[in-house]
Amino acid sequence: MLSFTGCSYGLTDEESEELRIMRENTNHWKVKKINSTEQRLGGFCPLTPKEIGIFLQALGYPPSSLIYIAAGEIYGGSTHLLELTSRFPNIVFKETLATQEELRAFTNHASQTAALDYVISVESDVFVPSYSGNMARAVEGQRRFLGHRKTITPDRKGLVEVFDMLENGQQTEGSSLSDIIQTMHKNRKGAPRRRRGPLPETKGRARLRTEESFYENPYPECICASKKYLG
Repeated sequence: MLSFTGCSYGLTDEESEELRIMRENTNHWKVKKINSTEQRLGGFCPLTPKEIGIFLQALGYPPSSLIYIAAGEIYGGSTHLLELTSRFPNIVFKETLATQEELRAFTNHASQTAALDYVISVESDVFVPSYSGNMARAVEGQRRFLGHRKTITPDRKGLVEVFDMLENGQQTEGSSLSDIIQTMHKNRKGAPRRRRGPLPETKGRARLRTEESFYENPYPECICASKKYLG
């Protein structure tokens, strides 16, 4: 995902170059030259483990929270993951919840392995996508369909400004930061809302790109009007 999006914030020069080469050598990825800084400022990059830790802590989640990471291997391994586990030590993956015998049937079947993450994400108490990829959008839509289960979608573009203020010493962690982040996300928790349409005066593919995906938010078409949250 980092290679595809061209996002290298927080990585070493060697890691950034490795991702660039990977993108260059992946033929079906059409965009080869990407400005990582512009991607991040535009809110198009996944949140880093450190940023996720700051974000969840600011929202009020205690260090004892059990966090399931619905992903494959974290790029950079334990070095980058430590920036999250130092705040939330109860981190689990499918590999730590299931036995080797249980996972053996999924070996070399990436789509089936992803399906495990999908099911757990749909059934979790809270779902927080670090990046709005296809799976995250599908999970959000499924959770909406099942009763608008709590789904906190980070305002990545807004958070970048906050994280940069932290890094530059213009802001410190604590109650002030929590107030900023909680206010920013008070209306981003999966509550019922109609699907957003395309931007005005857009046409063709541009119109499709700006319209919210049906799979991300099936309200109102696929959510029965008799359900209580439709009032």
